[in-house]
Amino acid sequence: MPRPIIALLAGVLGFLAYVAVVVAIADWVLHLHWIVQLAYFVVAGIAWVPPARALMFWAARAG
Repeated sequence: MPRPIIALLAGVLGFLAYVAVVVAIADWVLHLHWIVQLAYFVVAGIAWVPPARALMFWAARAG
């Protein structure tokens, strides 16, 4: 199976799992102080970027 197809499947499934975890944790965080909420949502909003970047570079590599 070509790398781009594997990367697409892994990316979509991984992103769906990531969103599910982030939303589940967000239910708990919403009852905390607004600074904790801000920190959580900033980190949660950016944390998916490095794995997605690595997956894109892996998919684009000749192999």
